[in-house]
This record gives sequence, structure tokens and C-alpha cells, in this order.
Amino acid sequence: MTEATKIERLSTGSPHVATLAGWTHAAWGHLNPGMTLDDAIERLRGECGAGGVPSVFVAMHDGVPVGTASLVADDMRDRPDLSPWLASVFVLPEWRGQGIASSLVRRVEAEARDSGIALFHLYTPDQQALYRRLGWQAVEERDYRGEAVTIMRRRFDADTA
Repeated sequence: MTEATKIERLSTGSPHVATLAGWTHAAWGHLNPGMTLDDAIERLRGECGAGGVPSVFVAMHDGVPVGTASLVADDMRDRPDLSPWLASVFVLPEWRGQGIASSLVRRVEAEARDSGIALFHLYTPDQQALYRRLGWQAVEERDYRGEAVTIMRRRFDADTA
């Protein structure tokens, strides 16, 4: 990640809410049939908490958003027993390979840890290697709404920095 790229908390009034919701809706909208872009914008706005769960972060480069990630209570409707979740990790294609996704994940992990969360989850169809490198462990392979995904978890203990 370049020095000019910064990770910031997204607020409900940010002019970037619609942009980020558009990215995640285009990437994963098929997992929520019937959800419109307007629904996705309102959902994202509702996830823009002041701290803890929920929280949304944006990677900004010279005032322009290039990536996002969230800490949310519910990201897999049929697994309410798993909460909270690292969700919606997305980096624009032209910005990938620069460590931005890793920085976003680390920022969400810090938010979770600072909020006293010892265990949280994510699911991914294709980024298992990235998350393994960052200390996540696969716990379940399954089909979720027609897509083969891996549920992974990250546990923090008192010694985790």
C-alpha cells in the first residue's frame, strides 16, 4: 500500500457511500436476490457505525476511494450463531496487488480486537490464500446461495497484537 493510501472510517454522511455500495452490490448482489442498489446503499449507510460492530472502512488514495471492508454482525443469514463478520472486502481491480486488501483486513481486525471481540468470521469463494496468510483458519466448506464458499475464522487472545 502506498503512503498516499489511507484507511478511514466511513460515516453515514460520506459522499462515498453510494460508490462503495455500488462496488459491493455489483460484486455480491447475486447473493441477495431482490436487493436493489438503493437497498444496498441504505444497508451500507446503516453499517457505518462510530466504532465496533458495525463499522465500515474505506481505503482512500488522494481523496478517491479504492477499496472497502466492513465489520458487521450478520453476513450469512442462515448462520446467526457466527457473529461478528469481516465482510465486503473489495479493492478496485486496478489497485489490487498493492497490499490494500491486507491493510483493510488488518484495520477491521484492529477494530474487532479493540472492541473486545475474541473470535470473528468471514466467508470467501476464492480468497482463502490471502486470509490464511493473514492468520485466518478455514472451518467449513459449504454452498451458500449457489456459490461454493469457505467459512474462516480469526481468533484473538490476550497476546495478539
